Amino acid sequence: MIDIRKLKELVKLMVENDLSELDLKDEQESVSLRRPYASAGTAMMPASAPAAAPQQAPAPPAQSAAPAQQAASGPDDEDAGLVPIISPMVGTFYSSPDPESPAYISVGDNVSQETTVCIVEAMKVFSEIKAECSGKIAKILVKNAEPVEYGQPLFLVRPS
Repeated sequence: MIDIRKLKELVKLMVENDLSELDLKDEQESVSLRRPYASAGTAMMPASAPAAAPQQAPAPPAQSAAPAQQAASGPDDEDAGLVPIISPMVGTFYSSPDPESPAYISVGDNVSQETTVCIVEAMKVFSEIKAECSGKIAKILVKNAEPVEYGQPLFLVRPS
C-alpha cells in the first residue's frame, strides 16, 4: 500500500510544476497520476494503485508539428525554417552524460532522428533526449544544468 503522505507530495509536485502526468515505479510499487488538463486548481486523479507486476513504460510523447511551425514562422528571420527539439518533460537539462565528458552535440553538428542530444533529469531519473529529426544543429537554446519545462525548445535544427 502506498503511503498517503508520499502521494500528497507527488500531487503537490504536479501542481507546483503544472504537470499533466507522472509515472513512478520501483521494486515494490508503481504509481501513475494524470490530470486531464495541467492548470492550477485541477483535481488529481490516481490512474493506478501499487502493482506487483511490472508495467510497460509509456512511450515518449511524439514531437508535435505545432511547435515546429511556430518556431519556423517566428518573428526572427534567421530562425525561419529551423525545427525545434522540444523537451518532453520538466527537469534539469544536461548537455553531457557526466561533468567530465564532452557535450553530446555542439552548434554545427549533424544529427539524425536517433542522435542523443542531451539528458533531462527529473527526480533522479536521467532521460536521454533524441533529436527526432535530421539536420544540422543551428542553435542551443538552454545552458547546462538549467531547469527546463515540458514543451520548451532546447535546440534549433536546420533540416537536411
